[in-house]
Amino acid sequence: MDLEYGPQYDDFRAEVVSFIKENEKTKLTGPPRSESRVEWQQKLIDNGYFARSIPKEYGGYGGDMDIIKLRIIAEEFAKSPIPKPAGGQGIQMLVPTLLSLGTEEQKQEYIKPTLRGEILWCQGYSEPNSGSDLASLQTKAELDGDEWVINGQKIWTSTAHLSQMCFILVRTEPDAPKHQGISYLLMPMDAEGIDRRPIKQMTGDSDFNELFLTDVRIPAKNIVGARGEGWKVANATLGHERGSLADPNVTQNRLNSLIDLMKNETIDGQRVIDKPIFRDRLLSIQGRLMAQQSNALRILSSQINKEQDANLAKVIVKLQGTELRHELEGLAIDAMGELGTLYEDSPHLRDNGAWQMTYMYYLGLIIGGGTNQIQKNIISERALGMPKEPKIQGA
Repeated sequence: MDLEYGPQYDDFRAEVVSFIKENEKTKLTGPPRSESRVEWQQKLIDNGYFARSIPKEYGGYGGDMDIIKLRIIAEEFAKSPIPKPAGGQGIQMLVPTLLSLGTEEQKQEYIKPTLRGEILWCQGYSEPNSGSDLASLQTKAELDGDEWVINGQKIWTSTAHLSQMCFILVRTEPDAPKHQGISYLLMPMDAEGIDRRPIKQMTGDSDFNELFLTDVRIPAKNIVGARGEGWKVANATLGHERGSLADPNVTQNRLNSLIDLMKNETIDGQRVIDKPIFRDRLLSIQGRLMAQQSNALRILSSQINKEQDANLAKVIVKLQGTELRHELEGLAIDAMGELGTLYEDSPHLRDNGAWQMTYMYYLGLIIGGGTNQIQKNIISERALGMPKEPKIQGA
């Protein structure tokens, strides 16, 4: 089987490699939205290495959906320490939602600054009593003239302390069935009545927040899709979220770092990578990653061939990807031996403790974004057509 892309793509690969060599010493400084980060995002867009198929009028490169070129870009960027394009909830989740379901005004207003990293977004979905059963959410919004008035509480709101905007699910039709009474709104985070409170994580950071919303007023036009049909919009966003939580291109870059680590760490004077038990674990991870990359190509190709059914390919990404990342980070910790147990400010930390932090982070992501147990139900019922789990009468 010939897996080469063909000579017609050799020139394009050379072009990508040349760009990387010219820019491999680029260092990004400052917090999100800093000048250097925004400029780098724009440079990647201008050269077609980010937002490649998003139309120019919305701030993208405006190129065609050539899946081989996208694959070549991902491959070459993964091999290099060059700064990768910024991601996040706005870029990876909201932008594709707006492209398919937003109004023209919303596309013009939000997509370009989001792609450039000038606007950061958070996601207002989960509530204290509405996690896996998201449709039971109680945060409400009432229309008062030309404004929505929002009251309620959200939890596990990632990066809310850094964000300028929030895409939020609210109940606007309290008497409708729970899946039919929800609307999808775009809420400025500087609106009066928003109280953000950080949540301490097991990684030691506070990337999650609670949001308390009291008479928060936002423009009536800030609704995506029809009133009361936000569940459909939310599911579109959730589909993009599950894919973004386990990008195989990011995992490839991480695998390269793991291989370097295993070449440098030793046990009794022998490189860890030369130990059969460790090498077998590494090859298992590498094989599973190759399968994920092939699955990603299947999903990409379905965007061109609309008759191709990629439903199963899409819904397995989050389940397989988060568990793979957790296993990959765990192998790195084992390869470091006793140094892998260190944390926080120990002077003997490898890579500033990034392996330990990411190991715990992906343990959290196995739960977050829809627990992997729920993902298995989704796969069995929606993708494989298996019957739903029977409900116990009177329970």
